[in-house]
Amino acid sequence: MTDTPKFTVIDRRKMKAEEEQENPQPAAPAAVAPPPAPESGPGPGTDPGTDPGTAPAAGPRLVVSEPEPAGEQPELPPAPTAQESTEQKTAYDASAQRLEELVRAQNPAVGPQPPVSFEHLVQQFYVSAMIQMGAGAQEGQRPRIDILGARQTIDLLGILADKTRGNLTDAEDKMLQTVLFEVRMAFMELTSMITLQGMQPPAPPPPGKN
Repeated sequence: MTDTPKFTVIDRRKMKAEEEQENPQPAAPAAVAPPPAPESGPGPGTDPGTDPGTAPAAGPRLVVSEPEPAGEQPELPPAPTAQESTEQKTAYDASAQRLEELVRAQNPAVGPQPPVSFEHLVQQFYVSAMIQMGAGAQEGQRPRIDILGARQTIDLLGILADKTRGNLTDAEDKMLQTVLFEVRMAFMELTSMITLQGMQPPAPPPPGKN
């Protein structure tokens, strides 16, 4: 066991001010390479070391991720002012727009990216939780299950539901509650199966043919 790593939160506003003093002239942005073509390979949740042509081993492969221990809270820098947040948001949007224009110039077939919405956030948590519970494995491959990681992802969805209560539209709240219900049900079914497999002896081999 190693000691819990410590980290320091850096106030990037001070770093930015120092960089502007040292480099008054902004450097030209580097060219953005086109995104790589998709490679054929094992899908999410598969075991990269397993040959697809071989028969899978019995049962899912359970991967247990050890949660990080809670350490001391780092000392945070002062919160940005409303003006700093507004200026940063404007600069961020302009930077993202320049990046999208560069990508589209090198890849004309790529259309404009839709804005990220609350639905995308909920879907991201949902997909992560389902993959951690073994979904998405290719046919013939045993799924890799990270049950503790799935629990953390589901708990994050629960925190999101608690913190956004009363601040969502009816459609957003319905989607969030539906997704949270589905992943919790899948988690309970999976943990029940894991518990039963751990308590019962392995099944005897099937009888041979006469």
